[in-house]
Amino acid sequence: MLEVSDLHAGYNGNEVLHGISIEVAEGDMVAIIGPNGAGKSTLLNCISGLVGVTGGSIKLGGQEITGQPAFRNSRAGMLQVPEGRQILGELTVLENLQLGSTALHRRAPTHDLRSIYTLFPILEERGQQVAGSLSGGQQQMLAIGRALMGGPRMLLLDEPSLGLSPLLAKQVLGALRELNRQGLTILLVEQNARAALRATSRAYVLEQGKVVHHGPSAELAQDPNVIAHYLGQAESASSARAGPSSVHNAKEASP
Repeated sequence: MLEVSDLHAGYNGNEVLHGISIEVAEGDMVAIIGPNGAGKSTLLNCISGLVGVTGGSIKLGGQEITGQPAFRNSRAGMLQVPEGRQILGELTVLENLQLGSTALHRRAPTHDLRSIYTLFPILEERGQQVAGSLSGGQQQMLAIGRALMGGPRMLLLDEPSLGLSPLLAKQVLGALRELNRQGLTILLVEQNARAALRATSRAYVLEQGKVVHHGPSAELAQDPNVIAHYLGQAESASSARAGPSSVHNAKEASP
């Protein structure tokens, strides 16, 4: 579904991404994790077309979309749930959802109000409520529901658990897993690395604008190097006893 090759990008002449390559298979759910400032959000915004690139290639479903503006990528079915949710606070919950369907353009819908209300029942209960008065977790559900109304072929999410309680974060990530089980392709940028690895099948670890590890999420979660540097020290001893994983280390593999 998505192929990013040797991507370079930055701001005001300062390069942030240094030759990043990732792949997301159709129907897969993949995480991008790493420390603050690693370039995770920049990568997602380059893929969706919100940030321009200075080199490399981005393909959606085999079609070149490098440099294509965000609205064209949206029309092609690549929809992004932005960091901070960015719902329209003065509109009702229902109006926000209805607005999401404008991204369909000429494509057939993949979700309707009923399927979104099944996924997030609270949105039906609060349908006539002004969206800005919702809790943070409810606003995140609304942002996801709004994107689903646009009929995504691929859903990009930037820090969906940001600012949420552990319980609400678990609910949101659980809903994403359900969407993925239904066949939706998902690329997830998430600061909560441990939760992201539990939710996804594959993951990439970014550091200073480069991919430094990638592989199956379950293996990354047990890799001593990943634990020590990105998941915290608490589990390092027990995980190390499990032995090294077969996760590809991009640094070691570089010529």
